[in-house]
Amino acid sequence: MHAAACVPAEPLPTWLGGKRGAWRIRVVAQPGAARSEIVGEHDGGLKLRVAAPPVDGRANEEIARFLAGRLGLSKRSVRLVSGASARRKLFEVAAERNAAEMAALLYQGARP
Repeated sequence: MHAAACVPAEPLPTWLGGKRGAWRIRVVAQPGAARSEIVGEHDGGLKLRVAAPPVDGRANEEIARFLAGRLGLSKRSVRLVSGASARRKLFEVAAERNAAEMAALLYQGARP
């Protein structure tokens, strides 16, 4: 057995699942904020204040735009999987990054 095979996989934050190319991000949304920002974690999700009202999918669009911008991706790379009308949402992100890179990019500049 090779030594590299014994190295455990990097731990994922509770809000991040999936794998390279198909990451899943659990979001707890708080719409109607003055600006979109990550404010930490809540109940297994990435808590996000959203600068859009929860009307006609505008908050979902803003979350997708925000996540794509934070990760340096096109908005097409981020799609809502579930929770369209709920505070708890699941987004899928097509990104060829590892878990540590994903977490670092999302948490960069996040409020504690």
